[in-house]
Amino acid sequence: MDLGLAGKIAIITGSSRGLGFASARALVEEGCRVTICARGEERLEEAVRELGKVAAERGRGAAPASRTGGIDGEPPVIAIRADVTGAEGVAHVIDQTLNAFGGLDILVNNIGLARGGTLLETTDAEWQEAFDSTLVPAIRASRLAVPHMRNRGGGAIIMIASIYGREAGGRMTYNAVKAAEISLAKSLAQQLAQDHIRVNSVAPGSILFPGGSWDRRLKADPEGIAEFVRHELPFGRFGRPEEVANVVAFLASDRASWVSGASITVDGCQSRSLI
Repeated sequence: MDLGLAGKIAIITGSSRGLGFASARALVEEGCRVTICARGEERLEEAVRELGKVAAERGRGAAPASRTGGIDGEPPVIAIRADVTGAEGVAHVIDQTLNAFGGLDILVNNIGLARGGTLLETTDAEWQEAFDSTLVPAIRASRLAVPHMRNRGGGAIIMIASIYGREAGGRMTYNAVKAAEISLAKSLAQQLAQDHIRVNSVAPGSILFPGGSWDRRLKADPEGIAEFVRHELPFGRFGRPEEVANVVAFLASDRASWVSGASITVDGCQSRSLI
């Protein structure tokens, strides 16, 4: 299916690996011009090279990670080293995208961090860190993106949340910030419908990828994780990043023109929620 995304301009935060990188790849495969960003330079450079190969299959080239200018006009992929947990980092990514591509159609908010334990064990600093590293960057990026989407007649914003934003499970701070992202997406969807900007959240289940939290747990306790898979994952396996990314690409496209304010689970029936 042609999603009609060719030429659209997208930003994916936290996109050097995992769900963010898979989402960037899916959008590049559909012909989008894409900005990826992360704090780690080495992996960011690897990511832009990999995406460049994908773009080349469509007859295009990719800009090196150190560049934000074009190659033969416009690069299909640019990579920006930035800490988007801070206001300056978010603004820098938006500005450089506009400089390189001249607009913005799609924003995928995909960064998050949540530490701590039980109520009595979790400090104020850990609570603040969870919100400052997850919800606040999504608010800032969305606020900066909306005027540029309005200028282009509409757009799409997608929050990468979690099934544990829809029901209990996982770390307490993670539950709270992911639930807040789902709520934010719903509120923004209602506010921005008049501007033809659709806002949705995606709620992945347990996704396995190199360097991710499940990968680390699997290496540390293979027997325990095998037991988890048997009891918690009906399909008998973890999800793959591209399975989430395919849903992101659909939601970013006009094929999802009547989908806004939704929270879409991508979890292989892992979650227990009825809605």
